[in-house]
Amino acid sequence: MKIAVVTGASSGLGEEFVRVITEKYDEIEEIWVIARRTDRLEALKTRFLNKKIFPISLDLTKHENYETLSEMLESEKPEIKILVNNAGFGTLGNFEEMDLNTQTRMVDLNNRALTAVTSVSLPYMKKGSFIVNVSSIASFAPTARMAVYCSTKSYVLAFSKALRFELKKKGINVLALCPGPMDTEFLPAAGIEKGSSHTFDTLPRVNPAVAAEKALRYASKGRGIYTPRAFYKLYRFLSKVLPHGLVMHLSKT
Repeated sequence: MKIAVVTGASSGLGEEFVRVITEKYDEIEEIWVIARRTDRLEALKTRFLNKKIFPISLDLTKHENYETLSEMLESEKPEIKILVNNAGFGTLGNFEEMDLNTQTRMVDLNNRALTAVTSVSLPYMKKGSFIVNVSSIASFAPTARMAVYCSTKSYVLAFSKALRFELKKKGINVLALCPGPMDTEFLPAAGIEKGSSHTFDTLPRVNPAVAAEKALRYASKGRGIYTPRAFYKLYRFLSKVLPHGLVMHLSKT
């Protein structure tokens, strides 16, 4: 059985990944959708009737749930053609003022969970399979008032590049998707309401439907990084050639 696995699948960008897979990847027989909210996952079954959706309600910040996923894979022994590590969140605010549990949970979900899900999934991936890891434009340079978030996304970008290099000999590709802000549940969950940050109020938005479709397409063709929109491609370039001390002023939130 050929499957796709999508974490953070219950809304926003994750739901768009599920939609694109149901519409454009005929070889996928089943999509394993992972998130905490069971009702949202069950709703995907009624929305996408042309593909079997297998809801898995797991809190990926809890170590025992990696073992649960590993046991499920061992039991079913599917071939994972597509793995999308989309689960993650961010918060806006000065580090010293932020709740400790929130900051450490962000590291657990954005980094630890992504690493663990990848680790337990790789034994079931073969030549032609690919991974999409959702990073961010925040990975290109440090971002004040999002200190932990930008650091976790820098990890995702570096991990994706290194893993892609390692897996080339097996014919498995890894792509890091590095989008800018999207009008999804991410922004309000991060405390980024209108008026809370002039930068976020004025930045151009990325269309999650387009980002998901192109990320999957580019990953299947062997590309390593995808940054939607020319504006953010320019920021990626500037973050490479300018001192980060200067870039941090440009990206001030």
